[in-house]
Amino acid sequence: MEKLLVVDDNEEIRRQLRWGLKEYQVLQAGDVREALAAFEQHRPRVVTLDMGLPPDADGATQGLKALEEILQRAPETKVVVVTGQDERAVALQAIQLGAYDFYHKPIDLGELRLILKRAFQLSSLEEENRRLRESREGETFGLYGQCPRMQSVFQTIRKVAASDVPVLILGESGTGKELVAKAVHNESRRRQGPFIPLNCGAIPENLLESELFGHEKGAFTGALSRVQGKVEYARDGTLFLDEIGELPLLLQVKLLRFLQDKKIQRLGGREDIPVDARIIAATNIDVAEAMAEGKFRDDLYYRISVITITLPPLRERGSDIGMLAGLFLHRFAEGQRKKVKGFSAAALDAMQQHEWPGNVRELENRVKRAALLAETPIIEPQHLGLVEPEAAQQTFGFEGLTLREARDRLEKSMVVEVMEKQAGNIMKTAEALGLSRPAVYALMKKHGLYFS
Repeated sequence: MEKLLVVDDNEEIRRQLRWGLKEYQVLQAGDVREALAAFEQHRPRVVTLDMGLPPDADGATQGLKALEEILQRAPETKVVVVTGQDERAVALQAIQLGAYDFYHKPIDLGELRLILKRAFQLSSLEEENRRLRESREGETFGLYGQCPRMQSVFQTIRKVAASDVPVLILGESGTGKELVAKAVHNESRRRQGPFIPLNCGAIPENLLESELFGHEKGAFTGALSRVQGKVEYARDGTLFLDEIGELPLLLQVKLLRFLQDKKIQRLGGREDIPVDARIIAATNIDVAEAMAEGKFRDDLYYRISVITITLPPLRERGSDIGMLAGLFLHRFAEGQRKKVKGFSAAALDAMQQHEWPGNVRELENRVKRAALLAETPIIEPQHLGLVEPEAAQQTFGFEGLTLREARDRLEKSMVVEVMEKQAGNIMKTAEALGLSRPAVYALMKKHGLYFS
């Protein structure tokens, strides 16, 4: 049974909560001294704390003191502060100090029960995140996930890593296909060799063959010396071909020949060059549809898909969403020395309801944005950009701002929103905003924005 510490100088309220919250082991304290003693002895994960404690029952000094003491001893504790209807300023001050939530007297047991349930759920989630950060398996793979489909992915990685068979990784953009490829490589006998990634969709078609297979001196205008391609650089290691569905048909033929013979010819050369490299490919296209349309060769597909790993979209990963958000927040807050501690229940609900078209990459960017924009230790839905426009306007209203301040706030919000929609692609963001790429970079620098 979970322990709940109730701190209130009113014995009747303590008795009411002990009777009404029988699902918890309710501990009680009537002043700061008793509260800290009970907290040290039992270390409850959630505390309800009345602000008006003796000897300042009509003020908030003792309540705020208890709040600071508790959070100093255990920052992960979820403290729900209790205030009067006319003490909104006190409640906001408590939130700024790190309180999880607040509610006003008189006590509505149903409302309080819901707040406490979410506080315990969030505490459990954060504890799981802490365990995962210390998990050796998580560090090895660079991947996190507790849902059944991700656990199946981890099992497949372990099974295929020991062999040299080609692997095809399928999944939407932003699901972590390159991380899976690296995990297979790092767990294989080729781990001491190079891991060479090549995004087939990011290189112009007329340069792709040279990038992949290299070229000889004089092979084309500007070829002033012999250059090795990515295949050769991957010798004794792994070549990761991201977005292989974008590979032109002519190069599909040449890649198929390499997979069959383990030999290549540089562009402009006649010599067969043996290369021992494992191929891992990935794509977010519907391969069956591409083959039916003649855009992807059947024989190449069967060569690269000896083993297929399908990554689930983030929206289908359940509680992994909150877990990953917590990991990203911890990393970013630690690196940037931001005093953000976690997510509100409303933020967690909003993340569970969001469709995540950009998947894990979008989640990471939204969490970074939230850590930058948040002015309190707790992340709210508006910080993540996960509220309706009307709600966002109310939260980020322009009352009391100068014209310059309002313009800067809108400018920053628009850049962040468009960047997230374009999955961090600067060129597409510039097009959507009607700006040049240097102008977008200048805005990012101006507002202290960072996107991976």
